Amino acid sequence: MPETQRTLEGKVALVAGATRGAGRGIAVQLGARGATVYVSGRSTRGRRSEYDRPETIEETAELVTAAGGRGVPVVADHLVPAEVEALVGRIDAEQGRLDVLVNDIWGGELLFEWESTVWEHDLDKGLRLMRLAVETHAITSHFAVPLLLREPGGLVVEMTDGTAEYNASRYRVSFFYDIAKSSVLRMAFALGHELGPRGATAVALTPGWLRSEMMLDTFGVTEANWRDALAKVPHFAISETPSYVGRAVAALAADPEVARWNGRSLSSGQLAREYGFTDLDGSRPDAWRYMVEVQDPGRPADTTGYR
Repeated sequence: MPETQRTLEGKVALVAGATRGAGRGIAVQLGARGATVYVSGRSTRGRRSEYDRPETIEETAELVTAAGGRGVPVVADHLVPAEVEALVGRIDAEQGRLDVLVNDIWGGELLFEWESTVWEHDLDKGLRLMRLAVETHAITSHFAVPLLLREPGGLVVEMTDGTAEYNASRYRVSFFYDIAKSSVLRMAFALGHELGPRGATAVALTPGWLRSEMMLDTFGVTEANWRDALAKVPHFAISETPSYVGRAVAALAADPEVARWNGRSLSSGQLAREYGFTDLDGSRPDAWRYMVEVQDPGRPADTTGYR
């Protein structure tokens, strides 16, 4: 089935944490399949979050609508239970259903410190990171899952960094980052246990090396000339757009047999092979296999056979 078919018409999704990055890519690709997508975040045209970046939740909603769906922006801080409860209440009042919940809240880019031990890492930043990356997901699921269970076939996607297999044997960035990302993987497993018998599915999903707005800015490039960054960071050649993991979520949401993935840890590259979608340039980056076989062993950058 071509990925451009409107296979999600009549479906309602909530992408929590959709202002930028993977969340925005997921929201837009769900819209491209015809879904109504509620997109939540803290950055609005009237007020920026502490990120102080130009992306806004209203812009994400407009991109969803332009892609063919219906984007509905909702300003919400997912650390505040009352705001999340109100968000879900609005979806219930307006739609009476929720078919897809994507927990993509993160907010930690300005908080983690590379290779910093638990005793060296700024404690306030570390604890804030864990609250943003873990508590937000739990709060959102607490309020949203009952609505999702109202109709059979619902899907919860827990967004993280790294597969369960990869993270199980590797130290990821720092104590606080490692714990946060591993916790989200376990959340998907636990939700799978709770949702499966009730007719719904939960999975953990990781993109590969994401060409998010912030990552492109870090390397001083744009999506148009991103390959210029390879002169300094050769392994960036395996990177992918946010649309790639967005197409992964859309494929899962459209799969009538999605329950086969319940409780599992998945990656964008893995699902591209399974469902046949590509990134925007027609390639299929398989970043986590590349990491294991090329980057981690210290081999020269070469994406042949990996995208």
